[in-house]
Amino acid sequence: MAFIEFLMNEILSIPAVLVGLIVFIGLVTQRADFSKVTSGTLKSIIGFLILGAGASVIVGSLESLGGIIEDRFNIQGVIPNNEAVVALAQKLFGTETALIMGFGFVMNIIFARFTPMKYIFLTGHHTFFMAALLSAVLGTAGLDGAWLVIVGSIILGFLMVVMPAIAQPFMRQITGNDDVAMGHFSTAGYVVAGLVGKAIGNKDKSTEDIKISDKWAFLKDSLLSTALTMIAIFVIIAILAGSDIVNEYSAGQNFIMFSIIQGLTFAAGLSIILLGVRMILNEIVPAFKGIADKLVPGAKPALDVPIVFPYAPTAVLIGFLFSFAGGLVSMAVLGGLSMALIIPGLVPHFFTGAGAGVFGNATGGRVGAAVGGFVNGILISFIPAFLLPVLGDLGFANTTFGDTDFGIVGIIIGYIASLFG
Repeated sequence: MAFIEFLMNEILSIPAVLVGLIVFIGLVTQRADFSKVTSGTLKSIIGFLILGAGASVIVGSLESLGGIIEDRFNIQGVIPNNEAVVALAQKLFGTETALIMGFGFVMNIIFARFTPMKYIFLTGHHTFFMAALLSAVLGTAGLDGAWLVIVGSIILGFLMVVMPAIAQPFMRQITGNDDVAMGHFSTAGYVVAGLVGKAIGNKDKSTEDIKISDKWAFLKDSLLSTALTMIAIFVIIAILAGSDIVNEYSAGQNFIMFSIIQGLTFAAGLSIILLGVRMILNEIVPAFKGIADKLVPGAKPALDVPIVFPYAPTAVLIGFLFSFAGGLVSMAVLGGLSMALIIPGLVPHFFTGAGAGVFGNATGGRVGAAVGGFVNGILISFIPAFLLPVLGDLGFANTTFGDTDFGIVGIIIGYIASLFG
């Protein structure tokens, strides 16, 4: 049992290792030579580590900004945090979570092999998070032992193929091919953004085609436009907060210079993510042919949300900003309705809002990116608010998941369980 927990929690829950393992298997099944197997495996792992490093840079930048906002405006409420609620669940259902994750991956392969949904879900940390949610909710609903693991594994394996399948029509529009799928449990938000974009936007007016005069031609570079936008946001918030509050996060650095550096740091983090994504795609798509040919004919890798960022970098920024705006509006509405106050966390709003912006842009251009991001912000505010009572019943009060799919699954299972007492 200890070995199984080590395998699931320390190896397969690490996206870089999981993807490297898949690339290794794919190349070996194609009988690639030793040099190619070694190169492809290591480059895919390095690519994922680069992606993770970029994400960490962005998270660090946004967390300081979020802390400044919270301290300045003294907002009291719940900030959705996947890691926090999973850590609590692990104390009660650690073994069950590990088993559900392991057998869920097996069920993913079985569903992909014998159904039309040919997707292998490779976002290890989201698989782990969903396994933790399922073990906690099903366990509290009365299941235990083998039945808890069996039911949880089947549900997890099914989600690992059905969610990428739902998003794939939009992924084809984004990437222009059918090589990769979305493997991120905020799919409902992305799909809604795509549908909203299609309904009210015009995909021919892409965010990437925004016309800029020659005088401001440097803004056509998405890295520079991102940096300048984030610098402006940091500086404005720093001025509103005042130097005393900012100094708590700047380690004594001048608050304006701190804001400028943090804006540039955010842009640097995004550029690191884009580099990692390119490395991953260069290695995993060719290697996955081996998996498709041998284990699951026609299989596609379902990867984490940054995989779509390079296809519309401007939409990434627009989606993030409008998602955060949607979170602010939702917070005011939730307060007016006397519901749990969900404070918009900049990190979930960046990653899911950026994805929603790319999906909305693919179907509705710049309007789709903006409105799609805004709607995503509303969803990741209200869904966690409705999930909070379910988690409260589990003893996890004052914390909740931040992504749409976790909330939807938890609410549905919690409701079904309540019907049976």
